[in-house]
Amino acid sequence: MTRRVVFDADAQADVEAAAEWYDGERTGLGERFLDELDRLVMRLCDNPLQFPEIEAGTRRGLLNRFPYGVYFSSDSDLVEVIAVLHLRRDPDAWKRRT
Repeated sequence: MTRRVVFDADAQADVEAAAEWYDGERTGLGERFLDELDRLVMRLCDNPLQFPEIEAGTRRGLLNRFPYGVYFSSDSDLVEVIAVLHLRRDPDAWKRRT
């Protein structure tokens, strides 16, 4: 079963800022970041329970080549992305969004 995915406004802003930063570092790197994020989001939708629950109702998936975590909640129909954050920054930043 594939779920629908929704990015909160803050999570979408996280994605845009990260992609822009990576593109500033090297042309095309932002697109690679977005491609990897898309692959992870497909996995989130297919089977969200494969990702660890880091707090009641919130799970985290990790990108492979970029140091980012995708914080999300899910039910039988929907995956809601709360935050897409660099792992070396404030580890509790996502909590202020729930």
